Amino acid sequence: MSQVSSYEVKIMGVSGSPQKGATQFSVREALEAAAEIPGVSVDFIDLKGKKINFCIHCNRCVKNGLLYCPTHKDDLTEEIYQRYLQADGFIIGSPVYQMTLTGQLQTFFNRLRPIAALFSKGHWATKVGGAIAVGGTRHGGQETTLAAINNYFLCTGMVNVSGGIFAYNGGAVWSQNRKEEGANDDAVGMGTVRVLGRRVAYVAKLLKAGAECFGQSIDPSLLTGVLPEEDTEERKEKFLGK
Repeated sequence: MSQVSSYEVKIMGVSGSPQKGATQFSVREALEAAAEIPGVSVDFIDLKGKKINFCIHCNRCVKNGLLYCPTHKDDLTEEIYQRYLQADGFIIGSPVYQMTLTGQLQTFFNRLRPIAALFSKGHWATKVGGAIAVGGTRHGGQETTLAAINNYFLCTGMVNVSGGIFAYNGGAVWSQNRKEEGANDDAVGMGTVRVLGRRVAYVAKLLKAGAECFGQSIDPSLLTGVLPEEDTEERKEKFLGK
């Protein structure tokens, strides 16, 4: 059996800030920490400057089995959805806006509905997610912003990791409203960010190696929490609003 170190994983970073600054810097720092681990490659999506249309919950994507949004094709392209699908782990960051995440990031989450439909196939159950929040004040809503991002991971069925035993919810940074410089000066906060990056990468590798130990494909119902004897078709119809 191959050692865990031989498994290759890709970690996706997403900066949910509308501008270049501390959040973008922090997510990239976490990705750099992840990339120091052998067999780890990284990718990055920056929401800065992107005008993302709202999801109108038309369900065209789900009903037609599409892994992209057919209603709004130009803001989030099919290529972005594919990149997101190919990742084994995610590091997602947001600045604190009124003690929660930005509108840009929440809209991005909503627009991931086409690939969220893979929940029932167990796709997301073997993926890993870690959150980063950047606040202008020391105690300015980082915890609640981290909870909002972590809730996204939980609703997809991902494995959610923290920033370690000293950062229970994820990476929390105090930027003092001085963008990259301020974030970099927060030694404690940047430490939690780097720990988060390494933890996401290591757990992603462990999950990939562990899945192979089964020697066969795993029944998606075991990963998604849907019991085999339950009427899954009826549940899907209610979920999709058919």
